[in-house]
Amino acid sequence: MEPPMEQSGGEQEPGAVRLLDLPWEDVLLPHVLNWVPLRQLLRLQRVSRAFRALVQLHLAGLRRFDAAQVSRGPEPRPRGARARSPAPAWVPPSPRLRARPSGAGNPWRPRVGPQIPRAALARLLRDAEGLQELALAPCHEWLSDEDLVPVLARNPQLRSVALAGCGQLSRRALGALAEGCPRLQRLSLAHCDWVDGLALRGLADRCPALEELDLTACRQLKDEAIVYLAQRRGAGLRSLSLAVNANVGDTAVQELARNCPQLEHLDLTGCLRVGSDGVRTLAEYCPALRSLRVRHCHHVAEPSLSRLRKRGVDIDVEPPLHQALVLLQDMAGFAPFVNLQV
Repeated sequence: MEPPMEQSGGEQEPGAVRLLDLPWEDVLLPHVLNWVPLRQLLRLQRVSRAFRALVQLHLAGLRRFDAAQVSRGPEPRPRGARARSPAPAWVPPSPRLRARPSGAGNPWRPRVGPQIPRAALARLLRDAEGLQELALAPCHEWLSDEDLVPVLARNPQLRSVALAGCGQLSRRALGALAEGCPRLQRLSLAHCDWVDGLALRGLADRCPALEELDLTACRQLKDEAIVYLAQRRGAGLRSLSLAVNANVGDTAVQELARNCPQLEHLDLTGCLRVGSDGVRTLAEYCPALRSLRVRHCHHVAEPSLSRLRKRGVDIDVEPPLHQALVLLQDMAGFAPFVNLQV
């Protein structure tokens, strides 16, 4: 794409090359803008109409979009640390998008804070058709089906979607995601109270590539929905969180164990109905398990965890003996006499 001609407002030295004179698609987009945080790009587009066109072309080819990059600045790199080469975050957009006008009027100015205005998100993602990763948690207070469904429809190749805390969504958005994004591998629905058994069934039926699923605090889900998920998609699941759900019990955990041979990470924090029977089944049927979270699962006894400890599984609950020794060590009268290697 040839950069649009624009008056510079001053004389240019003979032989000098401006930034916008460099090839956009061969140099500026993949090798310059790819390194600039999204928040800074939004500032850059206010410089001139030419820069606005350049930024919009970059946004049209994004593969990853994280709304947190707009609501906060870039994290500082420690002194002496070398920059890590990121995965390609931009691909050339379709010819139809290249010819799209940049629009009139003042460009949007991003609001600094935990939220992003609805109109701003629509402007940022209006041309994106190649997204593979989408994270919209900072939009949780207002994001609705009407905002999300059109974005999902334009990006069927999405593989990772994070909607944690987006309580204004409904089953319709999850249905559009499941039906329109068959390559979906990672999904976060943490603290989405609207997720129920019917919504999870639709997800299990239409997402054959699903590997990681976060259902933390989805309190409408019961054992029956988790059993269905395990039977339909258990063979590919590697990571699952069911934390903070008092409706999940041993029935769901045992079915997960029998149908998820590749399960590596399972979070059952605060699942009060989970007991030792479910943990013993995990130890028997899940050879790939690497981490298990059972804090505040008061019915899980140490004998059921010991087999997993011997295999090196990371468990967030310390053995009772270790807890007792640490408690004694904290007591001034006993600390000098306690041998923690006993």
